[in-house]
Amino acid sequence: MIMLNKLLEKFSRLLVFWVVLAAAIGYIFPQALVPLKPYIDWLFAFTMFGIGCLLSLKDFKPILEKPKLIFLGTAAQFIIMPFLAFVIIKTLGLTPALAIGLILAAAVPDAMAAGVMSYLAEADVAFSVALTTTTTLVSPIVTPALTYFLGRQYIPIQFWPMMQSIMMMVILPLVLGLAFKHRFSDVSQKIKPVFPALSTLFIAFICGLVVALNKTALAKVTPLIFIAVIALNLLGLFLGYGAGKLFKFDLAKRKTLAINVGMQNAGMGAVLAIKHISAESAIPNALFATWCIISAAILTLVWSRNKH
Repeated sequence: MIMLNKLLEKFSRLLVFWVVLAAAIGYIFPQALVPLKPYIDWLFAFTMFGIGCLLSLKDFKPILEKPKLIFLGTAAQFIIMPFLAFVIIKTLGLTPALAIGLILAAAVPDAMAAGVMSYLAEADVAFSVALTTTTTLVSPIVTPALTYFLGRQYIPIQFWPMMQSIMMMVILPLVLGLAFKHRFSDVSQKIKPVFPALSTLFIAFICGLVVALNKTALAKVTPLIFIAVIALNLLGLFLGYGAGKLFKFDLAKRKTLAINVGMQNAGMGAVLAIKHISAESAIPNALFATWCIISAAILTLVWSRNKH
């Protein structure tokens, strides 16, 4: 059992490798992934169920004990990233489909992987988990609202269907996961290592599916979208840290806020793009999901070596 857990942990740590491999499969053998498109909602929902099984009531304590810190962090997340996306889109002149995709990448909550990166960066892990939980819980309203407000000038956006999708794919499975862990704590503890590996597998799959669905369109994609995604992430990290200084957070919380703001749940963004907009609009999210892991890993390495 211990060996299996170690293998699952190693599998999760190789996220970037699996994403690149899945993208290659999607491009070379698109027919291997495209038939799985109808099941993408269920796969994402199962991932969120697994995350719910990893959480506990103590993870919600910082939300209740320090609501001001959580409010400031959540506000920074949903102000900085959409603002950056808007500026980048206008500056680079992205096509409507890619513009919507970048807006979605900026409007989704921060990624659960931010907690892992905060741990590696010796930041405030409890604060990170609380921020991710809060941004996820408010995402059914905030994400479609931001997408509608910023994206309707490019493509008609349906607020209510997107909100319903987030409720069914994110909130309901998350609550069911929490309930399962509370009711069957022994079982959930035994299968706990499985869920990060499944989440890794899902992110790789969604990136591969996006490539498979866009094999023809990718040939027409210019380097601008790569620049847009990298700029959104790096500026998000920088301004997230700056917001922490503005809020007079301690160093650990500044690091945490930088990571949480800069890392987005791009898997959710890609699923929403495919379901409600177009396969092409999922491209920025697939790129973001890969790049933000790389940049955060580099940042945590720098911070772990320089603790001042």
